Amino acid sequence: MKKEIIQKLASETNKPCVTISLNTHRTRPDNEKDRIVIKNMCKVTEKRLLKEFGKRDISRLLDKLKTIPDEIDISLNLESLHIFLSNDTKEIIRSSWPVHDDKIHITDRFALRPLIYALNRNEEYLILLLSQSSVSLFETLNDSIVKEITTEGFPFPENPYFLTDKARISDPKAVDNMVREFLNIVDKAIVKVYNKSGMQCIVICTEDNYSRLLQVADKPEVYLGYVRINYNNTAQHYISGQAWDFVKKIHSDRVAEALMEMKNAVPQGKVTTDLYEIYMAAKQGKGDMLVMSKDFYQAVRIKEGFSIELVDDPSLPGVIDDITSVIAWEVISKNGKVFFPTRDEMKSFGNIALKLRY
Repeated sequence: MKKEIIQKLASETNKPCVTISLNTHRTRPDNEKDRIVIKNMCKVTEKRLLKEFGKRDISRLLDKLKTIPDEIDISLNLESLHIFLSNDTKEIIRSSWPVHDDKIHITDRFALRPLIYALNRNEEYLILLLSQSSVSLFETLNDSIVKEITTEGFPFPENPYFLTDKARISDPKAVDNMVREFLNIVDKAIVKVYNKSGMQCIVICTEDNYSRLLQVADKPEVYLGYVRINYNNTAQHYISGQAWDFVKKIHSDRVAEALMEMKNAVPQGKVTTDLYEIYMAAKQGKGDMLVMSKDFYQAVRIKEGFSIELVDDPSLPGVIDDITSVIAWEVISKNGKVFFPTRDEMKSFGNIALKLRY
């Protein structure tokens, strides 16, 4: 998820801005159901728009809405789909992260929470496969390999375990030195890729080889960790699944660290859990870190003086369907951090909490 796309959508205020978010499926026959859901949600959206706005004022938006079901290639679906429409805008974005519910938002700004969630959890990284026959490097986004790297000498066809001098094969130290020399060459190539891309690396290998790699590494911080190699299965889809499980554990650790940081800030008087205070602090750039439950949404009406009135029906005119989307973007756009723990993880703070900078 590109921050620039969210910035563009966040900067638009229009009457109306339509956001359609739904869970989707990667494979047949389930993605055939996606086609039906998309059509139905577009029909419901059209009815709501016509009921709330004059047809003449939103004619361009309606024209865009009608083309959506035929434009979407369901074979490219991931875990969720997000459609952003106004008289001036049309964006269709796929995400590797599911949404809590299929939703239609119609207000004067786009509902960006699913994109913010994806932005915080999307991971671009490298996978280094250290197999017995070759060494390959892959650029990866979340659980999918984007492409194989074919620069800086990759893939390396050499076998680091092969020694032509039979007299030395029985010498463990000689074997170890040869492997280290080879891994040193591999490491230097990875560092070059890292310097250009900024992407860290997960290594698929044995524990011994990962230990050796770190010992010869010029920049050990490039490596996020390793996953034990299964020599019986080194297919791309398999190793990307192994790496993704590792990355998800990293995400869980980051959330746990964020919650601990939040708890430590409570005695300092730097944490607020009041929705109005959170909203105002976020707008003023005081938000250092926001944590909110994955399934917490709140419709509100902004009243005079920026006070907030909680609303049960998000479809009412003049209502912001989900104020948490606005708050989250205010925090991120002002260089704060946002995390989405589970409700159980959030039990110490309720549904939402903000750590203040000062």
